[in-house]
Amino acid sequence: MGKGRRRMWLLVGHGAVGLATAGAFLPILPTVPFLLVAGWAYARGNPELRERMRNDPRFGRAVREWQDRGAIPVKAKVMAVGGMSSSFAILALSSPGYPVLAGTGAMMAAVAVYVVSRPPPSAPPSDKGQA
Repeated sequence: MGKGRRRMWLLVGHGAVGLATAGAFLPILPTVPFLLVAGWAYARGNPELRERMRNDPRFGRAVREWQDRGAIPVKAKVMAVGGMSSSFAILALSSPGYPVLAGTGAMMAAVAVYVVSRPPPSAPPSDKGQA
């Protein structure tokens, strides 16, 4: 892979990590989806950074669960569907017209079905019974 291409992937990864960092402090901005984009870009530009991100103590488990199993935590599912529902309500109150409302509603419903259909994460390893 050429140097320019590697730099492009690193730029995408670093930008996504920056947005994820902002999302950790801003309630409206998601965190883990940006980390997933960063992991995707780092896998192409710097696999060591991808592994570092997958082993992060705060977000690493959620990233690994998605990358390995396509799993989404129940709390994230509730937040995603709730956010889409409230966004749709605001859109409906703004009266954009039925075609816009129908198209947006259909897209949000499809995304909500996909999110809800994903498996939950596996239970974390237990320390019980170990001496």
